[in-house]
Amino acid sequence: MRLSEVEKKAKVLGIKDTWRLSKKELIKTIQRVEGNSTCFGTGKNSCDQLTCCWRGDCVR
Repeated sequence: MRLSEVEKKAKVLGIKDTWRLSKKELIKTIQRVEGNSTCFGTGKNSCDQLTCCWRGDCVR
């Protein structure tokens, strides 16, 4: 997902000042606001979150 798409999702959730955060930090903030584990980019060898919208970017 492109950074601009991540920023749009963040704004819908009411997250402000998205320009201050890296893509990874912004995704983790979104995960936290949504009540999910902030696991994006942690380097886990296997991911059990099959429906996570960030999975494609995370497990590359």
